[in-house]
Amino acid sequence: MKPIPPGAKGTHAKLVAAADLASHLDPSLAAVLSTPTMIAMMEQAAIEAIKPFLDAGESSVGMSIEVSHTAATPPGHRVRAEAEVTKVEGRRLEFAVRAFDDVEQIGSGSHRRAVIDAAKFNDRLKTKQKS
Repeated sequence: MKPIPPGAKGTHAKLVAAADLASHLDPSLAAVLSTPTMIAMMEQAAIEAIKPFLDAGESSVGMSIEVSHTAATPPGHRVRAEAEVTKVEGRRLEFAVRAFDDVEQIGSGSHRRAVIDAAKFNDRLKTKQKS
């Protein structure tokens, strides 16, 4: 892993489709961007922020996320998530994350990830797999 500087940024954007809506999870919910979709976009933005610094065979895993989803977004809007590295402790990283739709900021919070050796991680995971 190359040194990851605080301030490294990543983004992830998409057009809100039917599969991204809370009502897709449960028909009784509103037809707006679901919180799980917004969180996934924030995680992807964090991944994009650190990709240039990872060596071959390295990846990252999410450790925690704490966000507020503060505004509803209807289908057809473009949503953009942003992540900025705020702290680096060895292989553990912290990010400030935010999300916006065509009109306003819709969410913000913090996210933590760890850089991993993908082969070692997958070997350890094999011990948990059911036959």
